Amino acid sequence: MENKVIAVVDGREVTESHLVSLVQSLGQNAARFAGEGGRKQLVEELITQELFYSDAIANGLDKDAEFLAAAENMYNTLLKQYALSKLLGTVTVSDEEAESYFNDHKDTFKSGPSARASHILVDSKEQAETILEEINGGLSFEEAASKYSSCPSRERGGDLGEFGKGQMVPEFENAVFNMKAGEVSAPIQTQFGYHIIKVASINEGEDAKFEDVKDRVKQFVMSMKHNEVYTAKQAELKAKYTVEVK
Repeated sequence: MENKVIAVVDGREVTESHLVSLVQSLGQNAARFAGEGGRKQLVEELITQELFYSDAIANGLDKDAEFLAAAENMYNTLLKQYALSKLLGTVTVSDEEAESYFNDHKDTFKSGPSARASHILVDSKEQAETILEEINGGLSFEEAASKYSSCPSRERGGDLGEFGKGQMVPEFENAVFNMKAGEVSAPIQTQFGYHIIKVASINEGEDAKFEDVKDRVKQFVMSMKHNEVYTAKQAELKAKYTVEVK
C-alpha cells in the first residue's frame, strides 16, 4: 500500500510512502489534514515539492557551491546520527535484567510520602485564632472553611486533596508532615496568610511492585546501558583514530 503511486511529476513517482512521511513530519499539525480534503492538500504539496526539484535541476542549483557545502554538512550530520543509532540499536534489556536491577534498587522506585489535608486561609493570626476557638467549641472544620476561608477550596470544605512533598510551600508542608491524621494545627504562617490545617491522612510511601514499574525500570536500565556502550565506543575510537585538540 505504501508503494502505491499517487502522482508522477517530470517522470518521477510520488508514492503513498512519501505521503506517510510528510504526515509524520507534521506531528500534531497532521490533524488539520484529516479527511479526503486534507489528503488532497498534502498530495498537492508533494507535487509542488517535486516541481521545485525539477526547476532546481533545470537551473543548475544542484551545482551551486553553497548548496554542495550544505548538502555535505547535512550528509555528515546524518551519517554521524545514523552510526550512533546503529550502535545504540544493538542494546537490549531483558525482563530478567530489569527485575535484577529493581531488586537491588527498590528504594529508587518507592513511592514518596503523601498526605491529604484541608485548610482554612485568612489574613491575620488573630482571625485564625478566633476561628480555631470556634472549631474547638464545636463548629465543624468544613463549616468553618466554607464560612471564613479565602481559598477557593472553601467550596469543598477546605479540602486540598492528596499531595506529595514539594508540592506545597515549605511552612505548610512541614506542618502537615509532622501532624497525625485527624489533627488540627495551630495557625501556620506562609506567604499567602495564616492557615489552620486539618490532616485527613498521611501515607508514608510504599515499596513498588516490579510489574507496576517494569517499563520505567527497563527505560532506566536501557539508559545506563546506552551510556556504557557509548563511553566504551568513544574510548575505542579515540585509541583507533588521531585526535588533536587545539
